[in-house]
Formats: sequence, C-alpha cells, structure tokens
Amino acid sequence: MSLTERLTDELRRRVLSGQLAPGTVVVEPRLAEEFDVSKTPIRESLRQLTSEGLLQILPKKGYLVRAVTYNDVYETLDLRMLLEPFATAAATRTADAELLDTLRGHLDQQERLAASDPIGSMHAAQRFHELLAKAGGNSRITSTLDKCLADTARAHYVLPGMQQYMSNSQEITEHRRILGAMERGDSDEAQLAMAEHLKSIRAAMLGQHTESGGLWE
Repeated sequence: MSLTERLTDELRRRVLSGQLAPGTVVVEPRLAEEFDVSKTPIRESLRQLTSEGLLQILPKKGYLVRAVTYNDVYETLDLRMLLEPFATAAATRTADAELLDTLRGHLDQQERLAASDPIGSMHAAQRFHELLAKAGGNSRITSTLDKCLADTARAHYVLPGMQQYMSNSQEITEHRRILGAMERGDSDEAQLAMAEHLKSIRAAMLGQHTESGGLWE
C-alpha cells in the first residue's frame, strides 16, 4: 500500500468515525506536519476524499468535512434497499457452514456488546452486512454496498439517537431472522427479512422525516 493510500485510509477513518466532525476545516500544512510527510500525498488524499463526497473544497482555506444531511441518508438507504435484499438472497443460495458460522459470530458479538459498547456493537453489525454483501458474489454490488455501509456507520456517529438504536433488541432480532432464513436455505425469506430490516433502519435514522412510497411500501 502506498503512502497516499495509507494516509487516505487514516483520514477516511477519522471522518467516518466522527473524529473529524462535520464542519471541521482541515488544511494540508497541518496534516503534513502531523504525519511528517510532504504536502503532495496529503493533497492527493484530500482530493480522493473530496471525490468520495466526504470533504468539500474551501477555496484558499482548505477542506471542509461535509455534514451528513437527510438527503444523504435517503439516498444511501434507497441504494441499500435496491441492492442488499438481492445480495442477501444470492448469498443464501450459496451459503456454506463457514459463512453461516462467521455471520453467527458477528451477531453474537453485536448482542454481547449492545448494552456496554454501542459503537462496538454497531461495527459488529456492519461486519455482518459487509459479509452478506460480499457473499452475494457480485463485486460491483459489493463495492457499492461497502460505501453505503460506511456512510451509514458515519451517520450513527453524528446523528442523534442512533447509538441508542444499535443497542435496541429489535436490531438484533431482525439480524437473527435474516440468519435463520439463510440457515434454512430460504432465499425468499432472507430477502424479505433484509427488506424489513432496512425499513426499521430507515425509520430509526429518519424518524419524523420518513416518507412512504416507492421502494418503501
């Protein structure tokens, strides 16, 4: 991995985790000093994160960490609803014992951490969804969902009320329903269970801003 890639990964992690909070201004010289590198790889990293929609350029000032807007959440969840139930059904059709055991492990960890470490619980849930996306076998869907899941995780850090949702027993129960359908080899039920789970996520994230229709009926 190149220096620029390592810097990009670290800065992306800081933005997605909320360590670099929305509204923070980041400047090349300060980051170059912190990482003890020239401004060139820093500039390349910041441009990459700008292309990913995490930063925006402030002319002659630096880069601004973009806020998470409700429109961002709408678009991310629409993409997930379009792709994730399909990927879950595909993963169910090819699931083997190793995949099911790994998924079960992620859910056990999510449940174990739910009360004491909501963020750790959220990351276990994220790994559950990421593995399902990958197991669906479509690399383009996987890469799209990976970004959607990262964006969803960032929203958990910066939107009020979301950490409480992650310790909610409903979240874990819905994950268990998805896994149960996969264990039975019922791809239709797994697809439906994922769609219903995404509706719950949307209701928790958007609250009174939720609107029905289209994908979400």
